[in-house]
Amino acid sequence: MPTEARTAKQNSSTSYAIPPKNLLRPIGKAIMDFNMIRQDDRILLGLSGGKDSLSLLQVLLHLQTYAPVQFKLGVITVDPMSEQFDPSPLKDYLAGLGIPYYYESQPILEQAREHMQGDSYCSWCARMKRGVMYTTARREQYNVLALAQHLDDLAESFLMSAFHGGQLRSMKAHYTISSEDLRVIRPLVYVRERQTADFAKQAALPVIMENCPACFSMPTQRQHMKELLLNEEKTNKQLYKSILTAIKPLISVNSAK
Repeated sequence: MPTEARTAKQNSSTSYAIPPKNLLRPIGKAIMDFNMIRQDDRILLGLSGGKDSLSLLQVLLHLQTYAPVQFKLGVITVDPMSEQFDPSPLKDYLAGLGIPYYYESQPILEQAREHMQGDSYCSWCARMKRGVMYTTARREQYNVLALAQHLDDLAESFLMSAFHGGQLRSMKAHYTISSEDLRVIRPLVYVRERQTADFAKQAALPVIMENCPACFSMPTQRQHMKELLLNEEKTNKQLYKSILTAIKPLISVNSAK
């Protein structure tokens, strides 16, 4: 196993995987640029069991020890109750880390069949999951919700909005929700998807299927954008650097102060 992927158990009683510098640096810069983590914040991380959220978990655990600000950390998994998607193995893993863990089940796939109208399943599901996370954060007195979308996600959202919505929009790096009682942060906004994939593999993180199987049975605009960007990057190695420069004002708009 590469040195970067060693676990902290080698040096302490914890057992998270120590993130490599090429992951810590862009995350640290995003946290600083967008003022994401503040003294005495109580952060609830949305954990799907995919490579991105598991990678972010390791980083936040690491920052709890080494960051100049003190913050509390909890984790939530929203189980959509699909027969083919089972995030329950995360329970044992989180128990081993010894941090607060909230496992909330909701029949999202069944509800989508009954109530979804004029929307993509992925978008509808994401909103439903965020609602569960907001409710849990309020109940357990967390003031920040951390989500694990990365630069690839932001680029895809930007193209989807431009191509299909006629608007220049993307996900925000840091914002306060409309009720003004929770802040949402995305510390991976400067990180490429391949970086979290490499780290998860090197560190042998317990990755489970990170998307509901329904996403694969239903054609998605996002997958089309992912493939478009992949093809373009083959001839333009600076593609994502350019996209980040273009969307920086968009992801900063309405960022929490």
